[in-house]
Amino acid sequence: MDFSEYLPIWNKLTAEQQQRIAGIIAYHKVGKGAQIHDSSAECLGLILVRSGQLRTYILSEDGREITISRLFAYDVSLLSASCVMPDLQFHVMIEAEKDTEFWSIPACLFKNLVDESLAVSNYSQSLLSSHFSEVMWLMEQIMWKSFDKRLAAFLLEESRLEESSLLKITHEKIASHMGTAREVVTRMLRYFQSEGLVALTRGCIEIKNKNKLEALADA
Repeated sequence: MDFSEYLPIWNKLTAEQQQRIAGIIAYHKVGKGAQIHDSSAECLGLILVRSGQLRTYILSEDGREITISRLFAYDVSLLSASCVMPDLQFHVMIEAEKDTEFWSIPACLFKNLVDESLAVSNYSQSLLSSHFSEVMWLMEQIMWKSFDKRLAAFLLEESRLEESSLLKITHEKIASHMGTAREVVTRMLRYFQSEGLVALTRGCIEIKNKNKLEALADA
């Protein structure tokens, strides 16, 4: 499938600009678990997701992770191209949560397009605003929402993404998503199990009472 369908501003570019992108855009196919960007790497550029699922997250000095957002088919991300906006540094990691196909437009080219095209400049500002909103939402969740509600919402989101009530995910992985310790996750999941919300087995969590989880998440 043509990458132009995945770039919302494609039709606002000149023919010459479209040719420049077509001549340099890179296609990537990575397996689940692949690390495609980290804070020490050079700018990867603008990412256009064709299929699969990517996770963007930050890493604390003590090695603790917390998920910022996930990217799915047709999503576009600038978080791996911080050099496009030198005053805004995004020190993020990006990994594949599922087998994923995506394109990347080199940061140097995208920056040139930002400088010469009002449409591209406006689009990049819109992307940055969206990324900022995601970070602010995450901060609000951490600061103002209790962990039991956040965990309930996370389990429901995982169930929706996997289209199953049986989640093959470890307590360690949940802790990485939520920026907390594995012991905290385990303790709360055991409480959920005692309340009949979930059933725990090795490497799996089964949602037993979706309605109660939804009520808790929305409380």
